Amino acid sequence: MQSSLAPHVREAGDGPAVICLHSNASSSAQWRGLMERLAPDWRVLAPDSLGAGRSPAWPTDRVVTLADEVALLEPVFAAAGESFCLVGHSYGAAVALKAALANPVRVRAIAVYEPTLFSLLEQESPGHEAADGIRFAAADAAAAIEAGDPDAAARRFIDYWMGEGSWQRMPPARQAPIAQSMANVAGWAHALFTEPTPLQAFAALDMPVLYMTGARSPASARGVARLLTGVLPDVELIDFEALGHMGPVTHADTVNEAVAGFLARCCASA
Repeated sequence: MQSSLAPHVREAGDGPAVICLHSNASSSAQWRGLMERLAPDWRVLAPDSLGAGRSPAWPTDRVVTLADEVALLEPVFAAAGESFCLVGHSYGAAVALKAALANPVRVRAIAVYEPTLFSLLEQESPGHEAADGIRFAAADAAAAIEAGDPDAAARRFIDYWMGEGSWQRMPPARQAPIAQSMANVAGWAHALFTEPTPLQAFAALDMPVLYMTGARSPASARGVARLLTGVLPDVELIDFEALGHMGPVTHADTVNEAVAGFLARCCASA
């Protein structure tokens, strides 16, 4: 699949290429700390996904899939050269794994923090209990969008991932762009719950994978981790005891250090 759209991309540093994919309700700005950490040794490319940051708006003429997100990244892959590493968080981590399946020879290593491939839970057991939390949160958020209340949508979504009251404690300057991004919440959920790739397909990803989780994360994210870490052939698991699903944002230095160490071990040479 090819896309006529092109993403906005932040870029820093020089060296082997690393492509960083952000979570939903976020943008490439999420990776500013990691880019600064890696720039002395790496060429870091951080694109905005569909409807995020300065990338093209979420298409309204079709149902968007993770394959569309991968297609949007084709110019970034071309700019990265013959080989590159992938880093992803949440939705971006799901896209990273999908991209690696489409580019198995070019992807040298992958570092992901809780890919939200809820489709894998659905494949294991339709209506999977572990997926109910995010299923209901996304549905409530989508209903709030339909009612013209993006703040309520963001509150439901953020409080699911970060804990009750997290939205209320967030500075207004951070709330505004998140609330605006909630327009795509139904699309995100549909793409993640209906992704057709079967679990066993990820066994073909024989490059090194760093799989990071937070011990305080919801059952949905930890359920996906249980499945994927069981089939990825070369996986290193880090479970951060004090972190939740938004660890790459709330504790960026901790997560960034783990990513930098992994990349240095696995693919620092060009």
